[in-house]
Amino acid sequence: MNKVKAKTNKIYIIDVTNRDGVQTSRLGLAKLQKTMINMYLNDMGIYQSEFGFPVTHHETNYLNANIELAKLGVLKPIILSGWIRAIKDDVIKATTFTNVENLNISISTSDQMIQGKFQGKYTREDVIKEMTEAVDTAKKKGIKRLGVNAEDASRTDMNYLIEFACAARDHGAFSIRYCDTLGYDDPQTIYDRIYKLARAVKLPIEVHCHNDLGMVVANSVLGAKAAIDAGVDAYVNTTVNGMGERAGNADLVSVILAIRYASGLSGKYILDEKIKLSNAWRIAKYASYAFRIPIPINQPGVGANAFAHESGIHADGALKDRRNYELYDFEELGRGEPEIIETGRKITAGEYSGIKGFRNVYDTLEIKFKDDKEATTILELVRYANVHTQQPLTDDELKFIAKYPDIAQQIFTMSPLKNIK
Repeated sequence: MNKVKAKTNKIYIIDVTNRDGVQTSRLGLAKLQKTMINMYLNDMGIYQSEFGFPVTHHETNYLNANIELAKLGVLKPIILSGWIRAIKDDVIKATTFTNVENLNISISTSDQMIQGKFQGKYTREDVIKEMTEAVDTAKKKGIKRLGVNAEDASRTDMNYLIEFACAARDHGAFSIRYCDTLGYDDPQTIYDRIYKLARAVKLPIEVHCHNDLGMVVANSVLGAKAAIDAGVDAYVNTTVNGMGERAGNADLVSVILAIRYASGLSGKYILDEKIKLSNAWRIAKYASYAFRIPIPINQPGVGANAFAHESGIHADGALKDRRNYELYDFEELGRGEPEIIETGRKITAGEYSGIKGFRNVYDTLEIKFKDDKEATTILELVRYANVHTQQPLTDDELKFIAKYPDIAQQIFTMSPLKNIK
């Protein structure tokens, strides 16, 4: 792994919580919650959010509403990108249904999936043909940033993977996403494969890993290291708290910590300077609440025990000098402030709230309405929001609804397709 590093290239984060994270079986997020994740990611300085599925009808209003937030400068500078299949028809639908300007298009490239999933419909040559037609269509439709995903790249013949990536490059792709779809790689294999791929295609490489064998963060950072060593930028795909299909994706906070503090990476590889690790605690806590999944007690950085010491030797060492047993400070992750829990009277806002209780809730948030008509309008939206999430609304959600009522209404509005056969 001791290749020459190109220190001018950088590692960026593309968070896919709102695309891969919400595909977690038995779980999911309401559209308001997905919007809040985008807001928190933007505040954290994350480069890009893969914010949904432009050809899925129930996503349309949510996607267009978030694009409107971007145009208003609320979701800025984060890039919002959609995910579709690498077929021409999906590109046309995505650009017809939504105002999406950035896309990642995905198709399977391994022989296992070409034979086992496509069942004779496609050959290797057909896969490249479908992908390049989709790329050409996306470019014609004005897509600005187009990534091409090789699904199951880790089980794809290396020569074919390079041929596929070069075809994508030649038709105008911005980046190639190397998908370790089944968590099949180990840190050495993903380094070697991505290094070869990056050297051959000379495009930025996205590293998308799964945790089926428990190596997702190591694979993600080693894949990024390989891309940088090969002379191109790296884009690591993450999810908040490692949510995702089966055993999950690479945890956002863990990846950032690894790049900043691991001995072979710290000070040697450049992580996007816009990232604010101090927002880690806030986004991890919100995602835990929204997904209704507790943060594991031993989760790096944000787990309850991440900075806890009990054994005599450890406690003594940490009290003498925290560097004895802590690689980084809890304050860096936005931790350290006491969390206040109400134990007395608590008025909440929900789907059955009346105007007096509702106004009391907003008074505690120091939000005033110009008149009763505005208050009644926001109350109605708060009721819908509670039906929408089926959870008590957080302070940030309540503030969002009051500040952007028209966009909130768009997010809550869904209309099933008519004449479904």
